[in-house]
Amino acid sequence: QVQLTESGGGPVQPGGSLRLSCAASGFTFSSYIMSWFRQAPGKEREGVAAFYSHSSGTHYADSVKGRFTISLDNAKNTVYLQMNSLKYEDTAMYYCAAGRGLLPLHAGTYTYWGQGTQVTVSS
Repeated sequence: QVQLTESGGGPVQPGGSLRLSCAASGFTFSSYIMSWFRQAPGKEREGVAAFYSHSSGTHYADSVKGRFTISLDNAKNTVYLQMNSLKYEDTAMYYCAAGRGLLPLHAGTYTYWGQGTQVTVSS
């Protein structure tokens, strides 16, 4: 059974950093795109970053380019999202996802989802 479990969220001040983790089980990374999405209250779910397991390629939303980095540790079956220079507008529930498809930041590409971890940027 596929399971994705996020952790690492919490409160952080503007300009600060957080690293989110997503522990995966029940499938092989190499055949999936692994991604992070986020959803703020009253807004649609937004694709943030994607990692192509078969090529180690990455794809980022314009809003996070240069600040966020997605990475994958095959030995630990874990995907990470390093978030630096955090802004108020980064406040959201962050979700890990696994899927296959042509649109890496589109929610419809993804089959499996975690329960989310909350990130709150506040002074």
